Amino acid sequence: MARSSILSIESADTVTTGEIPATMKAAVYRGVNDVRLETVAVPEIGAGEILVRVHTCGICGTDLKKIASGSHSAPRIFGHETSGSVAKVGDSVTTFKPGDRVVVFHHIPCGKCYYCRHKTFAQCEVYKKVGCTAGFEASGGGFAEYVRVMDWIVARGTVRIPEGVSFEQASFVEPVNTCIKGIDTLHLERGETVLVIGQGPIGLILAFLAQRAGTQVITTDLYSPRLTMANSFGLKTTVDASKADAAKVVREMTEGRGADAVILAVGGNSLIQSAIDAARPGGRVLLFAQTVHSEATFDPASVCVDEKTLIGSYSASVDVQQKSVEFVMNREMDLERLISHRFLLENGVEALHLAAHPQPGSMKIVIQPGVREGSTL
Repeated sequence: MARSSILSIESADTVTTGEIPATMKAAVYRGVNDVRLETVAVPEIGAGEILVRVHTCGICGTDLKKIASGSHSAPRIFGHETSGSVAKVGDSVTTFKPGDRVVVFHHIPCGKCYYCRHKTFAQCEVYKKVGCTAGFEASGGGFAEYVRVMDWIVARGTVRIPEGVSFEQASFVEPVNTCIKGIDTLHLERGETVLVIGQGPIGLILAFLAQRAGTQVITTDLYSPRLTMANSFGLKTTVDASKADAAKVVREMTEGRGADAVILAVGGNSLIQSAIDAARPGGRVLLFAQTVHSEATFDPASVCVDEKTLIGSYSASVDVQQKSVEFVMNREMDLERLISHRFLLENGVEALHLAAHPQPGSMKIVIQPGVREGSTL
């Protein structure tokens, strides 16, 4: 059958839209703090798989930590907050067709193992196996023009983007899922006081969700522009950490007790004790951004004698997948407003550098392989 600029059947087992090149550009991780723009092969897909042309991929803090620490072997292509359009479908794929606008998760659990039965999905061995790749060891692949989505992700982790919802808004589905999971883990009660330390894009989403749950939220950050952004989302009680002690402010607001729950949305371990200090006796502290194994110092009596609870929450949960999709697609929060910088793939290395060295005016940074100067996908 002759090719069409809109739709062509290449073989009995694949359907494509438009012309798919043999090679593409990608931001390739080559070692510690070494990411290079390279030309690589467009990944081949198999039965049950799809090929997605990437429009927008958000830069996640875990990507940056992997790049900076060298925790993963090279070469790899990172990026997992991916939205785009289906370019090709493999044999037996019936739920999607070329041209469909989608967002993809990169982790989906088996649903059967010990950890899945106990709702600890991120510990499932299948969950740990990344199901999206742009080549090399599967690592998400969103920092490239095309991504191969494997069959179990197609079946359970690929979401169609409704008409009227932008690729940028949709790219937040996975990070919003992680935030909803974290908030659910805290079991917040209406009327409680919650302190959120860090108002980067993830901290702001966490604060918004906590306030949505009926709590009194106090946000704090070193950068006043981020607190201004929080104000614009209805988070009116803020503490500039460069000028005031957030724990002291919280105690003044709670008759000396401290916050019922504290969310630490800042990477590194230096603020763990500060978060514990800001919680009331019997309160909860959620460690959300401590995603690198290391050692930390804190007062164990604050857990034993003061009965404060340390809680961890990592990655996404299939149990809240639909909830996160509805939150994003229904625009319950205008997430596009969190994007402060948009970079073409050609400038992806610069984007990663800025994300690793945030500035007062930087929030969410995205790489957009599907955007060209003066146009969109």
